[in-house]
Amino acid sequence: MVARTGRHAFELIVVRHGRTAWNATGRFQGQTDVPLDDEGRAQGRALARMLATQPLDRAVASDLSRAAETARLILAGRDVALALDPLWREMRFGTWEGLTWNEIRAGTPELAAGSETKPRTYTPPGGETFDELCARTSAALGAVEAASREGECVLVATHAGVLHALLRVALGESEATALGVRFSPGSMTRLALGPAGAKLIELNRTAGDEARS
Repeated sequence: MVARTGRHAFELIVVRHGRTAWNATGRFQGQTDVPLDDEGRAQGRALARMLATQPLDRAVASDLSRAAETARLILAGRDVALALDPLWREMRFGTWEGLTWNEIRAGTPELAAGSETKPRTYTPPGGETFDELCARTSAALGAVEAASREGECVLVATHAGVLHALLRVALGESEATALGVRFSPGSMTRLALGPAGAKLIELNRTAGDEARS
């Protein structure tokens, strides 16, 4: 656990948005507003079923449509307002957005073959560094903490890059651990936060995991 400044305990359920057409073809999305595809909407509905018995007191999402729609699918039928916050947006990939890793490497041959999932090793032209993403994620988490109350459960719908940063800033995970998880579209990660620190309860759980258990 990592010490935090919060004065009360609450729970955070953080979901990665469902699949998009760019996910399916391996294209860097970043802050380009790519909508969910049919599979992504099915994943959002699967998350809703997974969380059907889970009380949710508040909800916040990235203002990019793929995250916002995932949140709305989860919240369908609930009397829970959804707040949109650009602090929860995906890492900005600048001129790389819309390209595959092979296309990026073709234009930037100095990139190492294994760098795709290690944003510490590169800064996209016009994009963010991983440190900048971590700072933004810390601010987003701080805003949720400031608005939360004792015992609340807060839903956050966001993106894979932000989830990597969250492992770093909330849990103090090493860079290797924080970047080593491949967050699945439509997955759920659960954290407990309080005065003593943050604790990981579930990591990258999907409806497919439920079916196999």
